[in-house]
Amino acid sequence: MKALWIAAANLRRMFRVRTNIFFVFVFPMALILILGATFGGSFTPRLGVVAQRSGPLGAALVRQLEQTPHLSVVTVSDPGALLTQVERGNLEAGLVIPPGYDPAIRAGRGVSLRYMARPDQSSQQLGETVRGAVAKQAALLGAARFAVAEHSAASFDAGLAEAARIAPAVPAVSVTETTAGTAVFAKTLGQFDEGAWTELLLFLFLIALTGAVALIETRRLGMSRRMLATPTSPGTVIAGETLGRVLIAAVQAAVIIFGSALLFGVHWGQPAGVAAVVILFALVGAGAGIFLGTLFRNEQQATGVSLLLGLGLGALGGCMVPLEVFSPTMRQVAHITPQAWGNDAFARLVGHGASVAGILPQLGVLAAYAVALLALAAWRLRRVLVA
Repeated sequence: MKALWIAAANLRRMFRVRTNIFFVFVFPMALILILGATFGGSFTPRLGVVAQRSGPLGAALVRQLEQTPHLSVVTVSDPGALLTQVERGNLEAGLVIPPGYDPAIRAGRGVSLRYMARPDQSSQQLGETVRGAVAKQAALLGAARFAVAEHSAASFDAGLAEAARIAPAVPAVSVTETTAGTAVFAKTLGQFDEGAWTELLLFLFLIALTGAVALIETRRLGMSRRMLATPTSPGTVIAGETLGRVLIAAVQAAVIIFGSALLFGVHWGQPAGVAAVVILFALVGAGAGIFLGTLFRNEQQATGVSLLLGLGLGALGGCMVPLEVFSPTMRQVAHITPQAWGNDAFARLVGHGASVAGILPQLGVLAAYAVALLALAAWRLRRVLVA
């Protein structure tokens, strides 16, 4: 019972400082929003189109682009405004269908379309989409001209209507996309999913490490000695300090999990699996934080080392850059950190719909980290308390 009171006291002291409320609750959610908006998987490119006085054929080309999956078509008033928006990054690319497009096509003259884009990979891919739409319309126009030339159609409009009628009946090339081996990123991931679980792991460990400051303050103010002067054993104090850090981590995890689900639609996977990862990772962080708090005598030293280790191990473990983009060697190096194993577990839970049984190897490694760090922390804290 005393251990629970010690844990509750640690929780109250943690949230008595207003800056802690910001870093525990507000800052992680802001980072999830920024990461999801910047690198999220549901990005839809925006194509600006100028089609003033281009006629029915120009309007038909615009409709064809609008029906292209995963493409947003934005109508722009003039080429100058389109160029400005592409330069500023408001649009990924732009297409200008010149005035008189329809009469020129009907007269058999060639027409040049103007495509604007910045020199990056996404705009090049978008250019292929635009060229595909133009080629599809050009095929219909060629068929209409052929029908007129062969006198099977009385007019160009009649030939175009006939070509449009028989086009669906023409056998098309079928393309089947397969992935060799294992996909790097799961296709089911939402825009904010990976950012949510990486920030959860980053802040659980970081806040646990910075909790070393509270442990040093407890020793400096003599609170530990006063507790031991009562009928309270060192083991009870150690258990209370550990539970306090786990309780703080549980509160923070609940805010991030439920907040990201409500605000950003993050799907976390099987609740039992998520709870197992969070609890084990919280124990890992608690052991590391307590051990760190026994190594230093002042808060300034502990704060600097906590930030260095928390951010450094987070970056190495895939909490800032996805592990999937690491080289094979760096991926092996990254797995010396508990963050990498936590990332692997969430990738299976969220990205591949795994159950607890599907993440048993990751849970086993996290449990080993927790046991080792908690044993080391308990040994060091006992020595410090009874010294």
